[in-house]
Parts: sequence; structure tokens; C-alpha cells
Amino acid sequence: MDWQEIIVHTTTPASDAVSDLLTRCGATGTMIEDRADVPDPDKPHGYWELIDPALIDSMPEDVLVHAWLEQDACLGERLSMLSEHLRVLKSQLGDMAGSLETETFRVDDRDWSEVWKRFYKPFRAGKHLVVKPTWEQYDAQEGDLIIEMDPGMAFGSGTHETTGMCLELLESAMQPGDDVIDVGTGSGILAIGAARLGAGKVLAIDIDEDAVRVARENIERNGLSSVIDAVTGNLLDATPDVSCRVCVANIIADVIISFAAPLKSHIRPDGLFICSGIIREREDDVRTALLDAGYEILTCLHRGEWVAFLSRR
Repeated sequence: MDWQEIIVHTTTPASDAVSDLLTRCGATGTMIEDRADVPDPDKPHGYWELIDPALIDSMPEDVLVHAWLEQDACLGERLSMLSEHLRVLKSQLGDMAGSLETETFRVDDRDWSEVWKRFYKPFRAGKHLVVKPTWEQYDAQEGDLIIEMDPGMAFGSGTHETTGMCLELLESAMQPGDDVIDVGTGSGILAIGAARLGAGKVLAIDIDEDAVRVARENIERNGLSSVIDAVTGNLLDATPDVSCRVCVANIIADVIISFAAPLKSHIRPDGLFICSGIIREREDDVRTALLDAGYEILTCLHRGEWVAFLSRR
């Protein structure tokens, strides 16, 4: 089957909203191409040396959200729906959304899942964790904890600021033997990172069956099937009796706000909650929700347009 690649020109603050719209319009997967996701060589923070310095120069000025839709009888209807959704988004966000111009390309079935790989290189998150695409070479240094990843079309290559901050907070806060829950696991990268850091048991959960399938493949690729259990479902409904010392959720602000309080039943007293996927404009909203739910905020990280919290129940 051939595919239609859709590229929407937008901005960093609006990129997740555009990605969500594309998914709702039937996209099989999305990929965000954003200069902000590549560390600034003038402001090193531990892993720029693992990335080709020429990469940022090759990237477009606009943030580009790529999506792939099946080239079938419903394609025209999906494209019309997308056009209307983008019109509404533009009316809501104005200039913050960018131009929202779209481009379309026909992509051969053999090539579509390979398009984005040229942007995905090994990088370091924190002191010891190194995220390495399966198709890239990397000479490990002493003490490196390697996460082998092929995200497929699931969210979570690790290059996004939110994923990197979550990995750093896991490394700084976890203790050997901790039980961990990764909510909205996507590609499984945070669950695998927790296991590499010595977690005793990890529950990786996502409502998306395709994401869980990709997560299981990555978990097996890293030899961690005995440590990580990847399941499909909503944590609050599917596993009511499961608890952990560390919970990590890299989702979106609205979801974090809505389940900050009920999530406490899954976190043991004095346990930790790491959350990101929070754009700076929503930082205060999430902070208020965490405090109102009874968490003590220990750390707040900022990177680019994004925020991550480490809090204690």
C-alpha cells in the first residue's frame, strides 16, 4: 500500500496540538521535526558531542509535523477534516500556531517508516544513560547505560526535551530496586531507562495498542522482558491494585492535571511522581494541580519550551 505524507508547518508551542489533530484525522503515525529538539552547541549540557553538528544547519526554520495516512478511499475525507481542524486551531492560537501551511507527498510503502531516521542519532541523557537508535553505531564509554531504540511510529524517540528531562529526573531520583510505573509509555523509552537504572519491576502502560506493541519490541531488544511488563489500558482503570515508588508520565498538561489526584492511589507514601509533556504556558496550571493534590514539588526543570516536575507524594 502507498501512503500520503502530510507536512504541516507550525511552531514549537503548537506542534503537539497539530500532531494530535493529525492522529485524530487518521494518521498512522507522526514525527515532529524541530530545531529546538537538537541541543544548542553553544549551551552544552552533556550530550551535544554525540550529535552531528551539521544536523541543526540542515533543519528547516519552521517546525514541521510529518504524518502518514493510508492512500485509500477515505483519504479525501480525512484531508478535508484536517483542513477544518487546522482552521479552528489557527482561530484559537493565531500567530502562535505559525502558518499551518500543508504539503502532501506520495510515499512508497517500502520507504515511509524510514523517512525520519536521518534525524535520530545517539545522545546522552543525564550522566550515564545513552539513547542509541538500533541502526546507529556508538562506542560505549565506561559507565554508559545503553538504551537501544527503534521507536517505529510510537511517540518517544528520546530526542524531545520532555523525554530527556524525564530520563534525567529518573536517573537523579531512582534508587536500586524501585518499582516504577511508566504511564503513556509510547515507545517504552522511559520504562527501559528505569530498568537500566536498576528498577526492580516496571509497569509500562499505554492506551494505544500499537504503542504497546512497539514498546514490547524495544523491551525485548534490550533484554528486559523479565523486568518490564508492557500492557494496554488506562492505568486508573486497568490496574487498580498496582502501586510503585516512582511513577513517570510524559503525556500532556491536561491529562496530568486531571489524574494528579487519583494517581496518588498508585504511588506509595513518600513515593515520587515525575511528569512532563508540559509546555511553559501550562506550568502554573500543572504546579497548582500537583500542590492541590497534596504533592511536594522537589524539582522543576526547563528546557526550550518545555517543563518537567519531580514531586513527592
